[in-house]
Amino acid sequence: MIHLSKTRYCQGVQCPKMLWLLDNKIEEYDDGCMNEAVLANGTNVGELARGLFGAYEEIPYRKDDYPGMIQKTKDLIDGGVPVIAEASFQHEGLFCRVDLLRNLGGGAVELYEVKSSTDVKDVYYDDVAFQYYVLSRAGYDVRRAVLVYIDNHYVRHGGIELDKLFCQEDMTDEVRGMQDEVRDNILRFDDCLKQTDEPGDGADEHCFKPYGCGFFDYCTGHLPSPNVFDVAGMRNSTKMKLFKDGVTSFKAILKDGHLTANQQYQVRYALDPSLPPHIETEPIRDFLSTLTYPLAFLDFETINPAVPLYDGTSPYQQLPFQYSLHIVDEEGAAPRHLEFLGNPESDPRRALAERLCADIPEDACTVAYNSAFETRVIDDLAAQFPDLAGDLNHILENFCDIAVPFRAKQYYMREMNGSWSIKQVLPALFPDDDELNYGNLEGVHNGVEAPAVYLQLGEMTHEESAKARKALLAYCGLDTLAMVKLWEKLREAVGIGFVHNNKCTENSAVM
Repeated sequence: MIHLSKTRYCQGVQCPKMLWLLDNKIEEYDDGCMNEAVLANGTNVGELARGLFGAYEEIPYRKDDYPGMIQKTKDLIDGGVPVIAEASFQHEGLFCRVDLLRNLGGGAVELYEVKSSTDVKDVYYDDVAFQYYVLSRAGYDVRRAVLVYIDNHYVRHGGIELDKLFCQEDMTDEVRGMQDEVRDNILRFDDCLKQTDEPGDGADEHCFKPYGCGFFDYCTGHLPSPNVFDVAGMRNSTKMKLFKDGVTSFKAILKDGHLTANQQYQVRYALDPSLPPHIETEPIRDFLSTLTYPLAFLDFETINPAVPLYDGTSPYQQLPFQYSLHIVDEEGAAPRHLEFLGNPESDPRRALAERLCADIPEDACTVAYNSAFETRVIDDLAAQFPDLAGDLNHILENFCDIAVPFRAKQYYMREMNGSWSIKQVLPALFPDDDELNYGNLEGVHNGVEAPAVYLQLGEMTHEESAKARKALLAYCGLDTLAMVKLWEKLREAVGIGFVHNNKCTENSAVM
């Protein structure tokens, strides 16, 4: 029976109770804590790294045949195969798969653990130390234990150069020194798993480090709702301190005095649902006066692949592939919609930048929600394409952030739940408008799904690709339509009124 893998071992290091719950109350697990984009990056990086030392043999994963995987590994090692991917080992109920194993002959091996990270994290030592423990006790002489991770200074020119894309951190001495700790941890986890009753371990800093725990809501389910962990914008360390001090309910938190002015809005409004929306007329009016026609409401979508796709790009570099613009040319004019969507088979940035310069009217006031992201994208485009830098920098000269009144709580209502995210603000202000409901979109509903769908376009059939592209355009288009609606709502709140009653016109550019 395999009862402890390297994944479960690292989970136990974070919290032994997590192991018990995974075995006994798996239905309470919330997989929303898992970042699918990070997992996908990890898979892609792991597969690419297999070629780091040339030709290799892979042990395919078979969920119901661990003995077969282990035997196949032994056969390849005994047969002198020099490099094995996903080599499988076990010792007394402990199991691990080694991302990359170098077979030195005579029972001597080197193990390489591949991560999609750009730095070395503490939890990686636990991961590699467990693998060292299993292999050494299975009878192998582990000469080296190495972490392989991404060098984010690498710039692609032509084909991927694996020796330059990856860094290697030799952890051999450190993980050898951790072997007694690994043994003690295994015994501790074994005792925990044998318990009939649920362990009494309470919430603590380990609930968030190194990863968010899918059992957090379960373990804090006894707390009042809402509670300290629902306070938006508060550090986890502060929340945990209040929790340990017994300050958990919103009423207790408000009395305790740890809240910032902005956080107090969330708590006070949650405690008194009868409070009317908080609207600071003069600051909002002052903000609106900074917005001059023509108005260009802009939103980008970007990809940041771990493995650079195009020449001149680096790991995790933000690359815009899509934008949406809603433009209001003058007072009373209906917004017109312009959009661009690239093709992942080639670098979309040049075409996107050229089209953006053409689409945004001269001297327009460009408006974004949380504009730091959009301005950074434009800054990067200007650096990449010096011949377009003049026009791109001119766009930046008159840039405004429509999130300002909501971030400053100049406009706040209970339904915003302390957040100024557009995904919270929009449904709070327009609860019954199906046109503004991201949940009604097909295929793409958020900024995590958009880049994932875009990168998959090349693997789709023509019909699937057309449907996916339509979904991408609809999602990004809703982001800028939402800004127009928020702008109108702010105007209404200070007595300026509605701007128009006409539907916008459409104009698209796709690659």
